[in-house]
Amino acid sequence: MRETSRFQVMLAPGLCARRPVHAFIVSRDLQFFVHDHPTWQDGAFHYDVALPKPGMYRILGDFYPEGATPQLITKTIFVSGAESPLAPLSRDYSTKQSDNLQVAMSTSPSDPAPGMTTQMRFTLAPGDGLQKYLGAWAHMLAASDDLIDMMHTHPFIADGRPEMQFNLVFPRPRMHRVWIQFQRDGVINTVHFDVPVKAAPSSPVTSN
Repeated sequence: MRETSRFQVMLAPGLCARRPVHAFIVSRDLQFFVHDHPTWQDGAFHYDVALPKPGMYRILGDFYPEGATPQLITKTIFVSGAESPLAPLSRDYSTKQSDNLQVAMSTSPSDPAPGMTTQMRFTLAPGDGLQKYLGAWAHMLAASDDLIDMMHTHPFIADGRPEMQFNLVFPRPRMHRVWIQFQRDGVINTVHFDVPVKAAPSSPVTSN
């Protein structure tokens, strides 16, 4: 089953149509992921997408009003039909191979905790031919497995070499899927990692 839907983002006065609007679409089972850029037409941004199967999808719009700060909006849509059962995520830091790039990831701390900065370091191979994609060396979307938390960000450290670092604060203890995109020799490479975020154990209460 495939359902083609058109999404329309109406612009308030002052929203700059010259800057790209990022649109992320993720299925509830986290198997479908799209990061694309709606086109400007007749006073609104439009995007057509074929949703592959029944179920819930979350849409994240990231845009930059002129004279203001970046804005994020989320919407939920449902495709009618029987939805397949969800498979639980487990930690997956394994090295990934995409179209023309291999991506390895590590985190510091090794066990991320909510509310604290996690350094996410990526090593790319081959290291040549890396290019900026829409003004950034990489794009990341981090989403909790219930799709309540969705965060779009760019590298904290990146200079065109094959090592990059993102700094991310996970808001809640939850499993997260992290999609990361790099461009090499004109090809967009998309891979994902699954990151468990666990609350730190409570300190034992001692009596005086």
